[in-house]
Amino acid sequence: MAKVDTVRAAMVAAMKSGDKERKNALSMLLSALKNATIDKREDLTDEESDVVIRKEIKQTQETLDTTPADREDIIQQCRLRISVYEEFVPKMMEADEIDSVIDSVLAELGIDAPTGKDKGRIMKTLMPKVKGKADGKLVNELLTKRMA
Repeated sequence: MAKVDTVRAAMVAAMKSGDKERKNALSMLLSALKNATIDKREDLTDEESDVVIRKEIKQTQETLDTTPADREDIIQQCRLRISVYEEFVPKMMEADEIDSVIDSVLAELGIDAPTGKDKGRIMKTLMPKVKGKADGKLVNELLTKRMA
C-alpha cells in the first residue's frame, strides 16, 4: 500500500472518530504528498514519500522554533502535527547505528585512520547507505570526529 493511501486511510479514520486536529494534520500531509506526485508526474516511491514527509516535519519544526512562547495554540498545533507525521516515516538511525555503518564503509575502503583527504571518498560510499535513514549533518559530524 502506497504512503498516500496509508495517509488517506488514517485521515478517514480520524474523520470517523471525530478527531478534527489529527484529520487536519493528515489533510495537510496528504496535500504535500499529492503535490509531490503532481510535480513528479508519476506515483512516488516509499523513499520519495519519506523525503516529502521529513520535509514537512522539518518545516513544522522550524515554525515551532520561531513561534513566540506566548502563542501556546500554535505551539500545541505544531507538536501535534509533528507527532502525526512521524507515524508515517521510519525512525532515523541513532548515532551508534551510524557509527557501525561508518565502520563497515571504512573497512570496505580499506581505510584504518581516515584523514581529511579521504572524506570525499568515504562520504561518496557512505551516504547512499544511510540516505533517508539518517540525518546527513549527524553523519558528517560523526565522520569528522574520527578524522586524524
